[in-house]
Amino acid sequence: MRFFTFLVRRAIHSVFVLLGLSIVIFIISRIMPGDPARMALGARAPQWVVDNLREQMHLDEKLHVQYYYWLRDALHGDFGISLVTRRPVADDIKEFFPATFELTLFAGIIMGGAGIFFGTVSARHKDKWIDNVVRVISYLGVVTPAFVFAVLFLLLFGMTLNWMPTMGRLSPEVSRPPLITGFITVDSLLTGNLTAFFDALWHLILPGIALAMGGLAQEARITRSTMSDNLTKDYIASARSLGIPERVIMRRFLLKPSLIPTVSILGLDFAGTMSNAFLVEMIFNWPGSSRYGINAMLNKDLNAIAAVILILGVVFITVNILVDLVVVQLDPRIRLAPGRGE
Repeated sequence: MRFFTFLVRRAIHSVFVLLGLSIVIFIISRIMPGDPARMALGARAPQWVVDNLREQMHLDEKLHVQYYYWLRDALHGDFGISLVTRRPVADDIKEFFPATFELTLFAGIIMGGAGIFFGTVSARHKDKWIDNVVRVISYLGVVTPAFVFAVLFLLLFGMTLNWMPTMGRLSPEVSRPPLITGFITVDSLLTGNLTAFFDALWHLILPGIALAMGGLAQEARITRSTMSDNLTKDYIASARSLGIPERVIMRRFLLKPSLIPTVSILGLDFAGTMSNAFLVEMIFNWPGSSRYGINAMLNKDLNAIAAVILILGVVFITVNILVDLVVVQLDPRIRLAPGRGE
């Protein structure tokens, strides 16, 4: 019952957060300098044509009236027409969002798996050479932007060594599987097209690792720090006094409670990676929603801007709820705490 109450409460909070986010997005997009109608039609368009478009977009109405029309349509899945692509924004999102989500999900798996692994190894061999190597690499990963890794990987593995593909989601000679989920790897498996699956996976490696490097380093540092701190706790000393092997202590008694801060930061890194992937997408010519959103901002495409940011808000909220659920499973004390919905 507490668990159900927790989910209901978080869902209600999420509705209000999204409503507030939509208001902020709408106001900011409307007060940005420049006339969206004029920018869409060009400098040579007659004024009467511009006025007609402004009327169609309700730009001649008061701000709260504009927001009412926009929110009404958005709740029905209609975000209007993109001024850049000349297509419904909802269709653009359906096309571009799965590409970014697939890339970010791949990067998130690398962040979580490799970050926890290197952090655990570093903590187990604290103050030894392997610990020092992991710490130095972690510091480099934290301070280096993802696009720098993207350029380095592109030049080294793509152009110099010619080991990896550097553009797009599939090779030109590989046929794309029928559209089912929008994720090429998943659609390939569902249709039994293993050639497309491995080719799509091969295309994910360089941009995925480039996106994951910062989060991977962060997760490794946090895991190492938490595990090193927990190694000094009394329950670890008791386990060692009982003759329990060190590897069992690390895996069964130490890793699980040490993952709580890592999981929390991993969720934020995952959501942040999705919103910050535009430079990597541009470098690897990846047709994703982050790149689409940046182009919309540069062209003051109001409908596309609002839709992209609102979807990113949904991703952040969903990830935070999932992180809370995982933390509840990692720490039983949270489930038993009074006043919590878990």
